[in-house]
Amino acid sequence: MNTKIKICGVSRKADIDAVNHALPDFVGFVFAPSRRRVDIQTAATLKAALDPRIKSIGVFVNEDIDTVVDIYRSGIIDMAQLHGDEDNAYMKQFRELCDCCIIKAVGIGETLPTLPETPDYLLFDTLSSERGGVGRAFDWDVLKDYSGLPYFLAGGLDVGNVQGALKTLSPFCVDVSSGVETDGVKDANKIEDFVRIVRRNGK
Repeated sequence: MNTKIKICGVSRKADIDAVNHALPDFVGFVFAPSRRRVDIQTAATLKAALDPRIKSIGVFVNEDIDTVVDIYRSGIIDMAQLHGDEDNAYMKQFRELCDCCIIKAVGIGETLPTLPETPDYLLFDTLSSERGGVGRAFDWDVLKDYSGLPYFLAGGLDVGNVQGALKTLSPFCVDVSSGVETDGVKDANKIEDFVRIVRRNGK
């Protein structure tokens, strides 16, 4: 199975035009505090313009469960990515309310922490007080012996290092945001280059 690609933090119609051309597998709508944050109406408008071959993922930090469920049921997102303190009880309750696929983010420092077992996927990102999105890579060797749930690899990926990441690890999906931006906005050429490199080197 080829490595999947997620372009996170899309927030403008121009971003949707760029991903519709490059055709990654996923895009991320950030509903948590961030300069890339979108409100529900904006996300709905962007989702309506998104190529149906691309799945949308909502990024949340300690959001009320009912809010996440409502956004999923409205068709704005296809999967939920949880970046906060959401525990197994939160995910269990979420599953009881809807059949939305769950990605749980885990911050990686010098060692692999205790991992949750209830999500469908994990997302490994650089450990930070900002709950991810800092644009810095962690030491990929920490994951060399990992053999658990399929995972999204995030943290400082860009066109210059993603090939090396794919040689080192076997993620289900690579997740990029600032690495395909210029001056803080998504760059269509960088998105296209990133997708091409992963398609060529993915496992």
